[in-house]
Amino acid sequence: MSTLTIALASLGGVVLAGVVAQGAWQARKAGPRRADAPSPRAEPREPVMDDVEQVSPSDDAVVDDAAPVERRLPRRALLRLDALIDAMATLRLDAPVGGAMALAHLPTTRRAGGKPFLIEGLNAETGEWEQPVSGQRYGEFQAGVQLANRTGPLNEIEYSEFVQKIQGFAEAIGAMTDFPDMLEVVASARELDAFANQYDAQLVVQLRTRATAWSVAYVQQHAGAQGFVAGAVPGRWVLPSAEEGGPPVLSLTFDAQAALADDPNEAAVREVSVSFDVPQTDPAGQPFQAWQTVSQALAEDMQAELVDDNGAALSQAGFTAIGAELGQLYEALNGRDLPAGSAAARRLFS
Repeated sequence: MSTLTIALASLGGVVLAGVVAQGAWQARKAGPRRADAPSPRAEPREPVMDDVEQVSPSDDAVVDDAAPVERRLPRRALLRLDALIDAMATLRLDAPVGGAMALAHLPTTRRAGGKPFLIEGLNAETGEWEQPVSGQRYGEFQAGVQLANRTGPLNEIEYSEFVQKIQGFAEAIGAMTDFPDMLEVVASARELDAFANQYDAQLVVQLRTRATAWSVAYVQQHAGAQGFVAGAVPGRWVLPSAEEGGPPVLSLTFDAQAALADDPNEAAVREVSVSFDVPQTDPAGQPFQAWQTVSQALAEDMQAELVDDNGAALSQAGFTAIGAELGQLYEALNGRDLPAGSAAARRLFS
């Protein structure tokens, strides 16, 4: 092979390498915006809630660089019956019974259809109502089924199931039962549900990319910078409450399918939602201010457009108007003795 042939071949190789490199560069530019540095997939660290108590996060939760470490939270205090939102039944005894006996005969599930119910005993020593515990004696019991939640009002079938389960418990411990009238209970449930529907609110703002899509890692990086931690489900991050055991102040959500992608730097996201659950969140923690401030900061940092749930641009004046309406909603909840963030409100709006 002549020197000229070798030179041309070498030049061709250089040109080909340049074309390949330029193609890779253009492909990278066309892909979603990436995080500054890749980080390992974060394990959920959102406190898990159930009908009775809140479970603390696992001791061995994995920590990544994209989000701050969430402090371990103790279990939330056990729920209590409340005549504001529960239909109450009494169970009278001729003589006190032990907590162990009561526990042995509790219904296997504390739900009647879609409504939770609770059973409390009157501690013979302290005179306090409490959920039964072994080693204590109880002179009376009471049970209550929740009149309404976000699935709707308590209906006749659910109330009948509650009565059946409580009657079985009463017979097992030798108690006489007194249940409120079904028609009155159902009417109360519908009235409470109508109130809850009128004042239930979740404030949501959308962040939409102006041009280039974001990678999942890019979204996570900016969420972590604002104090969010990985939630319990893919595509959900939360801003933890300062209250131990409380629900999150804010939630940040994006496409769950993208969140499950093998490479978080390649999965594209074009829209992110930031929200807070008004009745669930104590206004003392200033959730509205946090919602506004965090949303605006993320929009600036991620070069996103802020829009409401109708797709209209959300300005400072829009936030001000929402804040005024929010104040009226808080007043209505307070007037019903169901202030936002209270135990009863969190049960009702769940």
